[in-house]
Amino acid sequence: MVRQILVMLGGLAVSASLASAQDRSGVKTTSIQQTPAVDALQMFQSYCSPCHGKEGKGNGPVAAALTKAPADLTKISARNGGTFPAVRVSRFIEGVDVVAAHGTRDMPLWGSLFRSLGDGVGELRVANLRDYLRTIQQ
Repeated sequence: MVRQILVMLGGLAVSASLASAQDRSGVKTTSIQQTPAVDALQMFQSYCSPCHGKEGKGNGPVAAALTKAPADLTKISARNGGTFPAVRVSRFIEGVDVVAAHGTRDMPLWGSLFRSLGDGVGELRVANLRDYLRTIQQ
């Protein structure tokens, strides 16, 4: 499987000077970097925060370069009547479900990317990210 993803500059410990020297869109293609599957915070910071921001509010360092604003991940429960839709969130992270209202899917399909790491814990990564998102609900 191709081990490439769109990684947003800024959230990957890239200096501001390097980021300004890159493609003006703020998007760079690079290999997915493996992080510990049990460290949901590190996975979120590595894979999600460039777009969704360190706190998950949709204000990552390259959000302005995207054609569709990233979702505020702290409001998932609020948008669902106060209940965190765990199965739906997992399916969205995995890339199984697409939210029709979102139009095209700009977010990487993490399920297949996690499986491409070859560590056999792709499902654990999805579950841990989902559970982390549950903890940041407001």
